[in-house]
Amino acid sequence: MWYWAALCIAAAVIGISKTGFPGAGILAIPLVAMVMPARVSTGLILPMLLVGDVLAVAYYRRHAVWRHLVRLLPCAAAGIIVGYRLLGIVDDRLLKPGIGGLIIVMLALNHWRRRRADESADTDIPRGWWFPLIMGVLAGITTMMANAAGPIMMIYLLAMRLPKEAFIGTGAWYFLLLNAFKIPFSWNLGLITADSLWLNARLAPLIIIGGLLGAWAVKFVPQTAFNRIVEVLTALAALQLVLSAIC
Repeated sequence: MWYWAALCIAAAVIGISKTGFPGAGILAIPLVAMVMPARVSTGLILPMLLVGDVLAVAYYRRHAVWRHLVRLLPCAAAGIIVGYRLLGIVDDRLLKPGIGGLIIVMLALNHWRRRRADESADTDIPRGWWFPLIMGVLAGITTMMANAAGPIMMIYLLAMRLPKEAFIGTGAWYFLLLNAFKIPFSWNLGLITADSLWLNARLAPLIIIGGLLGAWAVKFVPQTAFNRIVEVLTALAALQLVLSAIC
């Protein structure tokens, strides 16, 4: 029961996050990792993210700001290759607490992003050539190893001062292209298999429902309150992953 409950909630949350509440999807990562091996969960989540990415691009495709994507994507691709190499040498015993710890760090970064934005609309966030380089490589490594690059991308887009639609649209194209680029690497590592794809197909309707719900709910639900709840639940789930390796 817990196995299917975690997978179904994760699928719906991914859909909601892609079309309505960016950043909420990080909750899906520890949920899936709690009910299956960490390496297997990484491969299972990737096609689920791609389904959500397609929905988001279909909904916000005209709002992307491509000059930001052109700067970020090559660096992120390099980070994916680094993450691919690391996944080849890290076993599941280390990967599960690693994913939990990484998510906690990403949540802390997201909290810092929000605090800086709240303090001043003119917050001085670095915009030099090195900024997309560092953020892109970090996003590539974290997305390859744990599908947890969302907060990093939010920090980058915040620095670009994008309006809401452009924020979501640019992020949608970024993750669609990046997640598609990851497929051959995940397949080569054995993270994606015929069995995992069959499970993805069974969960896809929930992702679509979640995507439609997210596009509708974002017009009515206060995003700040929603994000706070998601962050608390995500932190608890990530902490459970870390403690599971200790206990």
